[in-house]
Amino acid sequence: MKTNPLILKSTWALLLFSALFFTACKKDRTAAKEEEVATIESTISNSEAEAVYEDVFDNTMGIGAETGEDLGITGGVGIYGRMEAGSYTGRLDTVRCFTITVTPQQQGVFPKTVTINFGNGCLGRDGKFRKGKIITVFTGPMRASGSKATTTFEGYKVDSVSVAGTHEVTNNSTSNNKIFTTKVIEGKLTWNSGRWIKWSSIRTVAQLEGNGTPYWPVDDVFAITGGGRGENSAGNSWAHEVLEPLIKKFTCRWISKGVLRIRFNSTNGVLNFGNGECDNKAVLTVNGNTRIITLP
Repeated sequence: MKTNPLILKSTWALLLFSALFFTACKKDRTAAKEEEVATIESTISNSEAEAVYEDVFDNTMGIGAETGEDLGITGGVGIYGRMEAGSYTGRLDTVRCFTITVTPQQQGVFPKTVTINFGNGCLGRDGKFRKGKIITVFTGPMRASGSKATTTFEGYKVDSVSVAGTHEVTNNSTSNNKIFTTKVIEGKLTWNSGRWIKWSSIRTVAQLEGNGTPYWPVDDVFAITGGGRGENSAGNSWAHEVLEPLIKKFTCRWISKGVLRIRFNSTNGVLNFGNGECDNKAVLTVNGNTRIITLP
């Protein structure tokens, strides 16, 4: 019995098409999974950078009694209250583990350079070990509209992470609203292991609560919007964008509410920080799959 050549050719063509089809589907699934993993890794890197530069914002905008002048946004408590949990009505210098220098020292004279020096190492009440210097140049008191604070770093580390780049805060407030623009310019975090993250962002920080008690910041609540980009030593590059304002309370170390989107290639990850409770958890959703992210 002879086999029809046309049937034979059609059979081989069908088998070849099926093989190519299933191979393509497998590659698509593999690529999608790889992008999902990369999106998760990018989200974690973005959260790490967010935490470090948010800490810089807290420290520089918490300059108060230590400088002899109310320079920051929450100057009544100052870095002492944030770092060492000192009394809000006084200081306990015996447990202070950093020094602050101000140049020039004359009140009302600007620009003014403030250096927070943690020396060879200083363990804060928050459990973080800081060393090196945070150096901030103020063009004026940050409660005044138009004032700007530009921060750079000298040998500054938080635990095992070296911090570099420039952090800027500009007061763009109106008569009705307290609004600040924050920028991280060419930020870079480098771990002792060699792992690194590069991060840049532009954010708008609006004060929602606590405006009536400028020297009692424990009731301060801020809403953060904006976005930026990042890349890490794993070879991932991403963009981040605030979808719903991120809510940051003075009394909470972490963002407690809001939604952030991370874009990696064609994959979107959505990070939900919760409903306002103060905890270090956020829910990341990628391709319909969810997982809990622990915030630094």
